[in-house]
Amino acid sequence: MRHTVHVPMRWSDMDAYQHINNVAFLGYFEMARVHLFFEQPTHDERTGLRRGLVVAAHEIRYRRPVVYDAQPLEIQIWVSDVRAASFTCHYEAFDHGRLAVTGSTVLATFDFATDRPRRLTAGEKEFLARWTDEPVAG
Repeated sequence: MRHTVHVPMRWSDMDAYQHINNVAFLGYFEMARVHLFFEQPTHDERTGLRRGLVVAAHEIRYRRPVVYDAQPLEIQIWVSDVRAASFTCHYEAFDHGRLAVTGSTVLATFDFATDRPRRLTAGEKEFLARWTDEPVAG
């Protein structure tokens, strides 16, 4: 299942060529992740994701330029490849209903108190399973 977030573009995200700078999409994707993992009423302390996630990798593909507009972008986010201590978020950014940018982020669970990676808990895997169509590894 995909989660949809409407993300506003900022005037300052525009570059010298009058389109949204490529690096701005990392921020838009981050806003979608934060909305899904930390601002939803379905997310509570039992999922554990508030305790720590770190970005391990990003991948972005630009399909067409996006020109600044007051209408927000529609970002769809979903999860795949849930492993013992990491998972992947996928994104599609739509500009006026047209696919403009796709991407993914590998996230790893991390314990900042011990400064070490940690395993996903059963509750975290259960939460992530709601946002994927793939079977979650045990």
